[in-house]
Amino acid sequence: MAKKSVATLQTGSKRLTKAIKMVKSPKTGAYTFQEAIMAPEMVNDFLNKK
Repeated sequence: MAKKSVATLQTGSKRLTKAIKMVKSPKTGAYTFQEAIMAPEMVNDFLNKK
């Protein structure tokens, strides 16, 4: 599993982060990207979760 990027977004008073990670499929071996927008404190949990 490889980390791709983390971008910071600001909308009004909330501070959000868009995290993108690359995940290898166990069936085919192909890589797919998972994206999520979350609070900056939750990024490490998202990237470390399989």
